[in-house]
Amino acid sequence: MSPFLIFLFGLLLLGLFAWYFFTETDLRKRWLGTILSLLVVAYCIGEATPLKENIKLGLDLEGGSSFQIRLVRDGEKTMGPDTQSQAVEVIRKRVDGMGTGEVVIAPQGEDRILVQIPGLDPAGIEQVRTQLQKVAKLEFRLVHPQSEALIAAAEAGEAILPPDHRVETYKDEVDGKPVESKILVRKSVDLDGSLVDAAHAYYDQSGYGVSLKFNGKGADLFGKLTQEHVGERFAIMLDGEVQSAPVIREPIHGGQATISGRFSEKESRDLASVLENPLSTPVRMEEQRSVSATLGHDSIRSGVVAGLIGLALTVFSVLLYYHVPGIVAIIGLTVNVVLLFGFMAMFNLVLTLPGIAGIILTIGMAVDANVLIYERLREELKAGKSLASAVEGAYSKAFSAIFDSNATTLITSGILFWKASGSVKGFAVTLTVGIIASMFAALLVTRTCFAWGTQKFGLKKITMFDLSPKRLFDFMGRRRLCGLISVVVLLGSIGFFALRGEKNFGIDFKGGDLLTLQSTTALPEADIRRALADVGLADSVIQREKILEKEVVTIRSPQDTGEKIVAHLQTVFPSAGIESTGLDRVGPLVGRELAIGSMLALGLSMLGILLYVSIRFEFSFALGAIVALFHDVIITIGILALFGRELNLIMVGAILTIAGYSINDTIVVFDRIREGLQAGAKGSIQEIMNRCINETLSRTILTGGTTLLSVLALYLFGGPVLREFALAILIGVLVGTYSSIFIASPVVLWWSQRRGGSLMHEVRRSQAENAATV
Repeated sequence: MSPFLIFLFGLLLLGLFAWYFFTETDLRKRWLGTILSLLVVAYCIGEATPLKENIKLGLDLEGGSSFQIRLVRDGEKTMGPDTQSQAVEVIRKRVDGMGTGEVVIAPQGEDRILVQIPGLDPAGIEQVRTQLQKVAKLEFRLVHPQSEALIAAAEAGEAILPPDHRVETYKDEVDGKPVESKILVRKSVDLDGSLVDAAHAYYDQSGYGVSLKFNGKGADLFGKLTQEHVGERFAIMLDGEVQSAPVIREPIHGGQATISGRFSEKESRDLASVLENPLSTPVRMEEQRSVSATLGHDSIRSGVVAGLIGLALTVFSVLLYYHVPGIVAIIGLTVNVVLLFGFMAMFNLVLTLPGIAGIILTIGMAVDANVLIYERLREELKAGKSLASAVEGAYSKAFSAIFDSNATTLITSGILFWKASGSVKGFAVTLTVGIIASMFAALLVTRTCFAWGTQKFGLKKITMFDLSPKRLFDFMGRRRLCGLISVVVLLGSIGFFALRGEKNFGIDFKGGDLLTLQSTTALPEADIRRALADVGLADSVIQREKILEKEVVTIRSPQDTGEKIVAHLQTVFPSAGIESTGLDRVGPLVGRELAIGSMLALGLSMLGILLYVSIRFEFSFALGAIVALFHDVIITIGILALFGRELNLIMVGAILTIAGYSINDTIVVFDRIREGLQAGAKGSIQEIMNRCINETLSRTILTGGTTLLSVLALYLFGGPVLREFALAILIGVLVGTYSSIFIASPVVLWWSQRRGGSLMHEVRRSQAENAATV
């Protein structure tokens, strides 16, 4: 579809959305909701199918290698965007010359370049690594005065080329069209590119040009060269390729020269960047990650199996508990998944292994909006309303909780996408898209289904299981005991984490090599360690596990030792069928930056949540949410440390996801407390809070249960990488469910009592101020 048609289609959807939300006629709203749902679903299906062609796979699923390099400049030379762009082009030509396909080469920040190449074998990885780190050669060579005539005569067999010259291809552009010609250049270098001090593009009356400046030695050599060869051409060559071949019009002394001609702005900037020689010194290889195609395909299979099992468990649970409304929820869930893949295809998003985890987690969390609506629906029906009126009331009352809980999760997800890198960013993308899709499916699609059922097909009565407590539990009465337990666990988590020290951090933070091996026979850890002792690497961290009937060994060792370990183990255990399926290599500088970035991401997430909750509720609620979030993150990290798990990129994503889930759960409870206070419920603040927590208890159990089912499937069937991620989420969901009841609300109560004011009064005052502002 052309961009213009897509634009018109977007305007149509926007108009229908506006019409849907502002119309008061039930029949019109029902038809508008149906048309909107069908149009969006149809468009997403068209974008996503066939999946194999329209959903791009990341290297961790497709197999391949990713390199992140940093450009290092000597002296006082600065790194500008033009220099970085030229370095990208130099690297692109090198990699393309190796015959690799579908290469991604992109600038990162101000001085880094990311190179992603699918389908490389170990020999190819080493070749690419060598090429990427190779010093670029910038050279000036004189062109033979009779270049064209000699080449033409040689091609006709009428002359022999001078032995001290060779033919080079010169690709130029004339009137916007590429032109290729041949020139005869000297084999020896007349002037070395290292003598260039600076170069920049300029514009004057004659048009665009390039100004360059040589250092002292270069100025003398260039002056002598131009004095002796006025009227001749000299070729500017980078990595053996002619970049430009200007004519020497006059002797140039003083070390400064200009190159003019038929330059466009881009051509002048590109030539200036060439003369700056961005790869004049070896680049620093800061990060390398390699995954074999075999491991990538295994990851896809594991992820799909885990997703299908998680989906089946979720569907079964929802249908068993909600009956007919459960069928409506499944329709919404199906639409949610279709929209998720459609959006990914539409925006050319890349599906990574953590992205699959995001989809699976979205399946569990997508049910939450339906649970909130259906629990409200149960309350409306108990109040004696008809089914149609109960449905309207349920959607109306559940909207604020759905909106606030998803908005806070989006804040975390957005900051994770902003500050994260690589695979974790893929998780943030799928989680963000999944949240948006789930809100559309829950608030519009399922509501439209209910409207048809109640108003057209005679649905008058529904039945649902009821997990709500038959008596009120005094949660707030146990707040001091639970608070004491939490303080002890928090201190224990911090203490154990501090005791482990550097053992808590993986290579993403510390730097080094993380090697993944598969073998056809089991290799005892003691035998592997004895073999590593032969090459002085006995202190490497070794982990063994069996996954999908395969023996998998991961070895964390100092940087640049992975290839040596593979070669040595294959020599020591020739019959074990050892194969390297993955290698992650991270420099120490990247590790430090990642640690700082992770802390910044978490801090910004908390600040964003604090501001949002303060605006939507009041400060005491925001304080309770932040304390609960700290509680969940610290205890989860402590338990992971207790289990001997290392913090890496995947774990950072999991911890920030836990923060989002914790806030989501807490906001639902807060929304009910706020509603009770604003409605003037009878009783003390503590009694109102206690009653509200009990009213949301069935929702907490159901949402936590469905999310746990999805994550449990991820843990059992998702493969080694997703298993680590799922373990963190499992712990976080359990701790987060606990904190939303026993930590967040008691902190709100404590803060309001500490100030000596009435929380109910504060909420009502805030409500009155908002109404007055409106």
